[in-house]
Amino acid sequence: MRSIAILNQKGGVGKTTTAVNLASAIARMGHKVCVLDLDPQAHASLHLGIGVASGAESVYQVLMGEASLEDVRHQAGENLWCIPAHLDLAAAEMELAGEVGREMILRDAMEVHGQQYDYLIIDCPPSLGVLTLNALACVDEVFLPLQPHFLALHGLSKLLRTVDIVSKRINPCLKLTGVVLCLFESGTRLAGEVAGDVHEFFNRGTAEGRTWASAEVFQTRIRRNIRLAEAPSFGQSIFDYDPSSNGAEDYTNLAREVLGLGVASKSTEDSLAESAAA
Repeated sequence: MRSIAILNQKGGVGKTTTAVNLASAIARMGHKVCVLDLDPQAHASLHLGIGVASGAESVYQVLMGEASLEDVRHQAGENLWCIPAHLDLAAAEMELAGEVGREMILRDAMEVHGQQYDYLIIDCPPSLGVLTLNALACVDEVFLPLQPHFLALHGLSKLLRTVDIVSKRINPCLKLTGVVLCLFESGTRLAGEVAGDVHEFFNRGTAEGRTWASAEVFQTRIRRNIRLAEAPSFGQSIFDYDPSSNGAEDYTNLAREVLGLGVASKSTEDSLAESAAA
């Protein structure tokens, strides 16, 4: 199983949108995928049309040792499952504070019921607390969504340091695989400049021996698209909501990159050219 945490402590950068639509795209290509929602806001769950009523079981019960992953999962589509979150998850940070080995709870649960998928994609909360540490302890890869904004790299060093520490102390398999540029406006100079800065940051040659030494910026840019913003309110992925949209095309291309197929459509190549020209 390939396990991936979608992580950024900054909100509003396309983290949940990427987790849900990348998972949906990979599932549509015939692979068994599970989305695990670790954000108390439960946006990934709602995006997939799964609402957890008060008192119903969610990943919160898994972390509390009251249920297994198998008990709480829901099928969200063909080849696609979701382990939903609930607002109760916000209390987990305090409730687990005195628990020995609290960072390993999710990994232990995953070892029992998690190997039946081809891909596990975890939507992390916008923080670096116990929930995020649980995600980093049980995955092998981190994908970092970034908005091409002037402050895109702000806080990046802290996040990379956290990934490094988790790798050294808890999960030696952990690495940052790639950066996904989201909300990309190819016609603006700023987007091109920030994309260039991100490339330069990861190609600077100063990451030797670190978890992000082999990290790359994915070729596919997720263009700003109103259809991507509308889809969650209907409880659908972009492929169910508007399969002909730019958003569906971009996440299909990203999925192909993740799967190692590496084929970009002409419109994606055109957007990259426009970015370079800007």
